[in-house]
Amino acid sequence: MSVKECTHHKNKGRNLLRKLCAGFFILAFIVLLTFLITWAILQPKKPRFTLQDATIYSFNVSAPILLSSNFQITVSSRNPNDRIGVYYDKLDVFASYHSQQITYFTAIQPVYQGHKDTNVWSPFIYGTNVPVAPYNGASLTQDQSDGAISLLIKLNGRVRWRVGRFISGRYHIHVTCPAYIPFGNKQNSAIPGIVVGAGIKYQLSQRCSVNV
Repeated sequence: MSVKECTHHKNKGRNLLRKLCAGFFILAFIVLLTFLITWAILQPKKPRFTLQDATIYSFNVSAPILLSSNFQITVSSRNPNDRIGVYYDKLDVFASYHSQQITYFTAIQPVYQGHKDTNVWSPFIYGTNVPVAPYNGASLTQDQSDGAISLLIKLNGRVRWRVGRFISGRYHIHVTCPAYIPFGNKQNSAIPGIVVGAGIKYQLSQRCSVNV
């Protein structure tokens, strides 16, 4: 008699476990389906970044392969979404040359970007006696002598998406803006510069790549 009761309880426990697992999978399927339908309706798009200009104040390579630079950039970000807002919780901008960071990080203030809104930032990017790899030091000196240098202006940070009252978790955002900046031997510059105080401003209007 006791054996039958024990078997009955085991079967009952298994049935309950199967029902719980089935309920969990059904709930997970409903949540996933709701997310996919919402995603398809909203059709979210990544923010669009543009490097508008760069003002060069100083850019000097000295021995033993140290770089001191100071320039200001203007970069814009547009939210192309009709129903999705963007929180920029953290955004750092810096310059790199041949995969090497050549300036310090400059932080951009956190901001919320509404539907179809555009934000424009003009941070200063600089570095004092930043060590440069020997091969990059030689290339920098040569580029400066030739009258132009190809840099990458990068913005890295974290964003959140807002749909109505719902706010997503944080996502990493990586923005890369190619910047072909003429300076040094300015007589060979293909892009004319405008004197701004102690610097020279170059209009770039360069579209950036964005990864989220």
